[in-house]
Amino acid sequence: MTEQEQWLARFAAALERGDADAAASHFIETGYWRDLVAFTWNIVTFENRAAIAAMLKARLADVRPSAFRMESGEGWFTFETAVGRGRGHVRLKDGKATTLFTALMELKGFEEKAGSTREAGTEHGAFRNRVTWTDRRQADAEEFGITRQPFVLIVGGGQGGIGLGARLKRIGVPALIVDAHERPGDAWRKRYKSLCLHDPVWYDHLPYLPFPDHWPIYTPKDKMGDWLESYVKIMELDYWPSSPCRSAVFDEAAGEWTVVVERAGKPVTIRPKHLVLATGMSGFPEVPRFPGAETFKGMQHHSSKHTGGEGWAGKRCVVVGSNNSAHDIAADLWEHGADVTLLQRSPTLVMRAESLARHRPLYSEDALAKGITTEKADFIAASLPYALQPAAARPMTAQIRSDDADFYARLEKAGFRLTFGEDETGIGTMYMRRGSGYYIDVGASALIASGEIKLESSEVDHLTATSVVLKDGTELPADLVVYATGYGSMNQWAAALISPEVADKVGKVWGLGSGTAKDPGPWEGEPRNMWKPTAQENLWFHGGNLAQSRHYSRFLALQLKARLEGLATPVYARAPVHHKA
Repeated sequence: MTEQEQWLARFAAALERGDADAAASHFIETGYWRDLVAFTWNIVTFENRAAIAAMLKARLADVRPSAFRMESGEGWFTFETAVGRGRGHVRLKDGKATTLFTALMELKGFEEKAGSTREAGTEHGAFRNRVTWTDRRQADAEEFGITRQPFVLIVGGGQGGIGLGARLKRIGVPALIVDAHERPGDAWRKRYKSLCLHDPVWYDHLPYLPFPDHWPIYTPKDKMGDWLESYVKIMELDYWPSSPCRSAVFDEAAGEWTVVVERAGKPVTIRPKHLVLATGMSGFPEVPRFPGAETFKGMQHHSSKHTGGEGWAGKRCVVVGSNNSAHDIAADLWEHGADVTLLQRSPTLVMRAESLARHRPLYSEDALAKGITTEKADFIAASLPYALQPAAARPMTAQIRSDDADFYARLEKAGFRLTFGEDETGIGTMYMRRGSGYYIDVGASALIASGEIKLESSEVDHLTATSVVLKDGTELPADLVVYATGYGSMNQWAAALISPEVADKVGKVWGLGSGTAKDPGPWEGEPRNMWKPTAQENLWFHGGNLAQSRHYSRFLALQLKARLEGLATPVYARAPVHHKA
């Protein structure tokens, strides 16, 4: 037996005899256990033996783990619980676990139909009043949300909402997706014309339906919009476009929501048991209110409203901000002949797309050639607790800084203020902590370094009729001001659609738990309120980048399916009410 097999046998024996302390003793004192639903009906990380033992003492009798089997020589194993089947991974040091990862993969008796269990699609023979596939889809379109209520209502029909909808469809959870846009994919189509995904194709697949192997590495936004629209049709999702959600109220006694959706200009009341806000990781656009803005005679708008650089040739354009959207918009304006100034208000983390690609070996053509599918890559990435990721990221960040030293020197010579994260851990950590503050360079940095895009490092003091005046007294003549100033918390959607009280009850959405006195507990190191139970009963948040939306949609769908089927789902270590967002 390998060392991993020996460890798993001892650990499994302790679990199966209900000895929590003995099971915990198989970890180093500061070991980590990250669980995705399998043991806790939660997404949670435990950081030491005492926390692990406490969880096991509370949960072993219900979970009844068994059938542990090593899957390969790389630390992967499978197991079963009383209600499901799972997959796990262990890392060892001197015979003890440094990290353990467990994830619920399916519920017993409610497995996805696939392969040999797929539906026939028809019943051969001759029958009067046959109900065809078209008949069923027509009935769904006419009845669902009207005379038949969904168990789950998903607000937001972007990649997150439809990916979750596909997961729910596959396991028989009645779910309706509503979106304010006219067509699926419009959230991408309506952005500025030059927008492309900054992450490569291997990172961006949706559940069940990967991009074909000729798909470009970096997907143009309109191509992505068309793919999402096709996905909705192919996966047979129940989707209402042009249907903004107006309000939602939870009835504690009935255990259901009353949601008002505007459809075809008329209010429609829907009563789902569960409400998922898949409205995007960002909240509402943050538009600064600078003195004198009302006197400005040119055009000013938030980056979310910017359609492209056409029509701005020869015009003076100021882009306020220095993250992804700011750089993309500045470059697009420059390409269309505008005189562009980028206003950097704080240091920005910049990494070249090519450099990041070299250091993302899990998501690449080379990985596929080695048998590392996107799903395998997702699980490998998820198996490392967030608390340990900064240390793992620091060498990569240092290597990129060294490899691209000339690139960074040119930027700094142009006056660009750089950061590599508060602890030199790079873009991944910054994304999880803040969701902003960085730019993946796809060309704008060269324009800044050469001076083709002008650069100012200051804050806006006020606007005049024809200019932007900075705190240092610099006056920038302007015909256009684009506020690439980001978005508020996803929590704002809860405030707007439900109530400020519920938003405050739930607290922050996104950002890693801080572990401070105001934000304590074993959920430290997990994204706040994402993909798991919140302080508001039957309210869920779903989102993240394409990879996160794809991966974590599985675990949110399983949690919702368990509730549909009436399985006991006692949530261990439910996050407390966080301080206000």
